[in-house]
Amino acid sequence: MKKTGKIVLWVIAIFAAIQLIPIDRANPPVDPEKDFIQVMNTPPKISGLLKRACYDCHSFETEYPRYAYVAPVSWSVKHHINEGREHANFSIWENYNQDLKKNMLEKAAQNIDSRKMPIPGYIVYHPEANLSEAERQLLINYFKELLESETY
Repeated sequence: MKKTGKIVLWVIAIFAAIQLIPIDRANPPVDPEKDFIQVMNTPPKISGLLKRACYDCHSFETEYPRYAYVAPVSWSVKHHINEGREHANFSIWENYNQDLKKNMLEKAAQNIDSRKMPIPGYIVYHPEANLSEAERQLLINYFKELLESETY
């Protein structure tokens, strides 16, 4: 067998083998009494925007797309979700202290305004998360209202 053929076979074998490395896609249960949307009595329009553009990475309500089941893409997806949950997890909002909540709301408003969130790579595969300028402003204003009223 020629060298190129052997390389192709090895690449296929390695690709097949890495599919056997599992990643945890289980979402922990969500306690509605700790979830941001429930606790903050978030208006339906804002709730819809949060679910559409934020909750996949920033909650325990992640819906894994088909491509998240193919390694090594699955590893990257899981890494992004873990990282997103570390920065802010709306499912455990009530577990955070007031200073952390304030900081998260400030960062969320800044990141939405600067278009860092939702991350551009996510929008490519989830066009529903591509917020219009009006939707961005609605979220920013909501977070700022919470900050001004100190009801977080």
